[in-house]
Amino acid sequence: MTFEQIKKNFDRKLWNKQMVAKAVEKNVITAEQYKEITGEELVSAEQKNDN
Repeated sequence: MTFEQIKKNFDRKLWNKQMVAKAVEKNVITAEQYKEITGEELVSAEQKNDN
């Protein structure tokens, strides 16, 4: 799976933000690429727990 494939799947609504985040977790794409795909900063589980 590549960045381009993930972006296309997200744009077609075949993938949701959680699925894109999982690709970051598995080091398939970067957090910066997550932002490029979704338009939002990736919030890690640790950051969510701090709030």
